[in-house]
Amino acid sequence: MKKLILSSVLMGLAVSAQASAELPAAIKEKGEIVAAIMPNYPPMDFKDPATNELTGVDYDLGNALAERLGVKIKWQETAFEQMVSALTTKRVDIILSGMTDTEERQKSVTFVDYFTSGPQFYTLQSRDDLNEMTDLCGKKVGTSRRTTFPAEIAAWSKANCEAAGKPAVIVVGAEGSADARAQLRQRRLDAAMQGSETVPYIMSLEQNTFKPLGNAISRQLTGLGVSNTNPELAKAVADALQSMIADGSYQTILKKWELEEGAIERVTINGK
Repeated sequence: MKKLILSSVLMGLAVSAQASAELPAAIKEKGEIVAAIMPNYPPMDFKDPATNELTGVDYDLGNALAERLGVKIKWQETAFEQMVSALTTKRVDIILSGMTDTEERQKSVTFVDYFTSGPQFYTLQSRDDLNEMTDLCGKKVGTSRRTTFPAEIAAWSKANCEAAGKPAVIVVGAEGSADARAQLRQRRLDAAMQGSETVPYIMSLEQNTFKPLGNAISRQLTGLGVSNTNPELAKAVADALQSMIADGSYQTILKKWELEEGAIERVTINGK
């Protein structure tokens, strides 16, 4: 038994050392990875109300990845719309903030995909007139304008409302998911959309306030962003993440946040 434990420990150290050796020289020299995060998307990224400290899936995952890579992680709060610019100008090394892997973003960013989710409609529990997704035809639906969700709603509306001779969904761009929820509570919106991974969480925080409408309308990959000019770092992160999947530590993080359904089995880069 002792031999088995020792073997496991040595194997873990070997994996860590191997991952660390593959890091770019600049990161190994400074001994840290600077990660952009915007803590306004629970349970992926947010601040604990009791301590005002960063927490969430991405925070836990980033800390674990940095440890496995043999460096520290420095979290840098960055406005979501400025993250890609911060990455390409080398103000940060990675983006780890629930960012969806899209073809447009791949023009500047290499994504190490680590989670799956999708955009989901939800509304107030008290809205007895809204029970199916098609009940939203002709209604106002809000979502963060910084995401791909406005386009997702428009495409869904065209296929499911307009194609059936019903009025189109009125898409309202919000400053973020929190703003959309606030407008929904104020009944300035009929419904809202955000990632399927976050809807159960907000429902648990505000019980009997919201209800989901249907399931996610598409499948999306969430990725850790690395500059296209830094393939060495992308490879090191991907290898470290795959080793976490292999030993179960990745699954432990998702289980902590009740997001096992979004787990991946194999790390992909730009969805491939």
